[in-house]
Amino acid sequence: MKLSENTIGALLMMASMAAYTLNDTLMKSLSGHVPLFQVIFLRGCLTSAAVAVIAWRMGAFSKRVSRRDTGAIFLRVVGEVAGTYFFLTALYHMPLANVTSLLQALPLAITLTAAVVFREKIGLPRLGAILVGFVGVMLIVRPGAEGFNVYALYGLAAVGCLTLRDLATRSLSRETSSMLVTFATSITVMSAFGLGALGGEWVPLDRADWLTIVGAATLIVAGYLTSIMVVRVGDISFTAPFRYTAILWALVLGWLAFGDWPAPIVLVGAGIVVGSGLFTLYREARLGRKRRPAPVLRAR
Repeated sequence: MKLSENTIGALLMMASMAAYTLNDTLMKSLSGHVPLFQVIFLRGCLTSAAVAVIAWRMGAFSKRVSRRDTGAIFLRVVGEVAGTYFFLTALYHMPLANVTSLLQALPLAITLTAAVVFREKIGLPRLGAILVGFVGVMLIVRPGAEGFNVYALYGLAAVGCLTLRDLATRSLSRETSSMLVTFATSITVMSAFGLGALGGEWVPLDRADWLTIVGAATLIVAGYLTSIMVVRVGDISFTAPFRYTAILWALVLGWLAFGDWPAPIVLVGAGIVVGSGLFTLYREARLGRKRRPAPVLRAR
């Protein structure tokens, strides 16, 4: 049986979310005995090498980048570096499902920010959905509650930084190579955390640690490639909702690997965030808004 392009796109989106969530699981497993900056730097070395080979094979290094796109790439890289720090710091100190649920507010944050920055019209129904979605975020964070974890604020900061990254991505021209931008991002993340690791403590790694880091790097590259393939196959309005399968992966992996299961209020908040995101996607499809596909990779 031949699969439709939409079905293939949905499978690729689910594969992408699985790869990223498995990477997060491996990274979290190193918390407590391997410093964060050391882990990100070592993973970045492997990831950058793999991305460099792929970009070279695709001829990405032979393409020129305009001055305008250079500025957008700079903003994207800043957002990625800061977002990586805040997200993984939160991941080191919070249950996997909680952090993953917070990250699902990213499409809502992008929609709201785009309305302010790019003057995109969103209408009252979508604005209402965004506000309801952020109520769900507050249920996950639970400020002032007994179960509040200060690192939830790091998760919110990660959403803000990744919003900057994706808005900068949106402003790039189609002529700019996806893999070239991916390589620039990867090499900058590696360099930034490598410099940060110089002033910190380094610990010796055993074989299991190295296998974990290699596995995380492999999964990140797999996430990159499947993310690129998603925007080239099927309708975005059909494939985008499948990004929320990341929460299912996080629930299962968090329970199996760390014995974590979110409190009921967190699950309710995650459900509200997902529901709000699905509603905004439905409204966008119904209104027939056709945005050009993003020319470069959105890592999450």
